[in-house]
Amino acid sequence: MLGRVFKAYDIRGTYPDLLNDMMAWQIGYGASKFLLADAHAAGETTPMMKNIVVGRDMRASSPSLSKQLMQGIRDQGGDVIDIGMCDTSMIYFAINHLDCAGGIMVTASHNPPNYNGFKISKRKAKPVGETSGLADIRKHAAMVDKATLVKQNGRFEERDLWPAYCKHVRSFLDVPASKKLKVVIDASNGMAGTMIPKVFSKDSPLGAAAGMEIIPLHFDNTRNQFVHEPNPLVAANMKWTQEAVLKNKADVGFCYDGDADRCMAVDEKGRIVGCDLLTALLAKHFLAQSPGSCVAYDLRSTKAVQEDITKAGGKPIRGRVGHVFMKQAMADHNCVFGGELSGHFYFARNFNADSGAIAMCSLLTMLARSGKHLSELIRPIARYAQSGEVNFQVEDKDGVLEELKDDYGPGTEANATIDELDGVTIDCFKKHGWWANIRKSNTEPLLRLNLEAKDKSTLERMVAAMAPRLGKRVDH
Repeated sequence: MLGRVFKAYDIRGTYPDLLNDMMAWQIGYGASKFLLADAHAAGETTPMMKNIVVGRDMRASSPSLSKQLMQGIRDQGGDVIDIGMCDTSMIYFAINHLDCAGGIMVTASHNPPNYNGFKISKRKAKPVGETSGLADIRKHAAMVDKATLVKQNGRFEERDLWPAYCKHVRSFLDVPASKKLKVVIDASNGMAGTMIPKVFSKDSPLGAAAGMEIIPLHFDNTRNQFVHEPNPLVAANMKWTQEAVLKNKADVGFCYDGDADRCMAVDEKGRIVGCDLLTALLAKHFLAQSPGSCVAYDLRSTKAVQEDITKAGGKPIRGRVGHVFMKQAMADHNCVFGGELSGHFYFARNFNADSGAIAMCSLLTMLARSGKHLSELIRPIARYAQSGEVNFQVEDKDGVLEELKDDYGPGTEANATIDELDGVTIDCFKKHGWWANIRKSNTEPLLRLNLEAKDKSTLERMVAAMAPRLGKRVDH
C-alpha cells in the first residue's frame, strides 16, 4: 500500500483509501529516521537538529493526518515543532529560521479535496525526492512495527511563526502608500485564504501593506470545497481572476494553487501572463539588485528569457523541469532568482526556495516603480510565437524521441542542435526560426511538446509537421 502513494517528488493519494492515518504515522517515523540521520551525517549536532517542523493545509483530512505524522516523528525520537495551518512556503522559511533538521507539509497541493499527502524537506529546506531520500523514507516506514516499537517520546511544541514570516515576505514588497495598486487575489479556497490576510491585511503583525487594495476571491477555506480546481495552470481555473480584474479595473490579478506556493498572474486587460515571461521580467528586477548574477530558468521557457537575462547583464542558467532540479541549479550556480512555467519562482534571499507570495510582492514592486501597466512591461518579452505545452498519447515514447533526433539532428535538412538535458530539445532557431522540447511524462504514456518560433506561420507549420510523429493529441 505504501508504495502506491510515494511519487517522484512527494507522497500523495486519496484519503482514506490510498492514504490513511496509520500510514501517516509510518511516514512520520520513516521521515524522522531519515531526516535526523541526514543531519547527523552532515555534521549537524546542535540541539535544534532533532527538530522537525510540521505544517498543514486546509483539507478536512489534514488535522488527523498531521496528528499521526507528528506522533510517528516523536515515537522515532524526533522533536516536533507544529506551526499549524500555513502555506507550503512557510515550511521552507521555518526550517531555515529555526535551523531544523527538516520539515513536512501535509498537503495535496492542487489536487481535489479528497486527496492529501506530504511534501518533505531536509536541512536548509532542500527538497526530498525519490533519489534524495523518499526511497529511504518509504523503506523505513514499511519496516516499522508500531506494536513492538520501543517509543522514544520526542518533544512537542506549538510555535506561532506568523510575525517572523510576515516580516520576511513583506521585505520583498516596496509599494508606496501613494501608489495604491488594485490587486485581485483568487485564493482558490486554499491556503492563500489564510496566508494573505495574515501577511498583508490590517490584522497582520505589520498592519495592512501599504499601496495595496486587495480584492479577495474564494478566500473561505473552511468547507473542504473548491469553487474551482486549485490549479492555476489550467486556463479554465483562471476565469474568475480574469473577470474580476476587468470588472474592478484592477492593475493586476493573481491566482494561487491549493497550498499557495505558486501563483499565476493576469494583466490589467484580463490576459494570463505566461510564467516564463514573468521569469524574464522579474529577472531584471533581481539583476538590478545583484548585477552580474546567475538566473535559473525552466528549459521550456521562451528564448526571450535567456536573451533578456543576458541583456540585463546576468548569466542565464538553463535547468531541468521540476523544483528539485531548479533548487539544485539555484544552489550550484549561486543564482539570485529562478522561475519555471509551473508558477514556481525561487529566490536566493528565500533560501533558494519557491514562494508564491514573494513572487507577488516582487511583481507589485516592479509595477509600482515602473509606473507602467503589466501589459506594457510584458509586451517586449512576448516577441515569439509559442505553442504552449501540447500532450500526445503514444506507447513507445523512447522510440519516438530517437526518431526525432534522427530526423532533425546534425546532417539532416534541419541540421538542428540536439541536447537531452530534459527530454529532447531540437534547436534550429537561428537557421530556421524554431525550436522544440519534447519530454516524456513520468506517469502516463504521453509526450509533451513545447515549440516556439519567430512568427506564427512558422509555429503553425512546425506543429503541424511534428504532431503526426508524436502520436494522438490529448487536450487536458
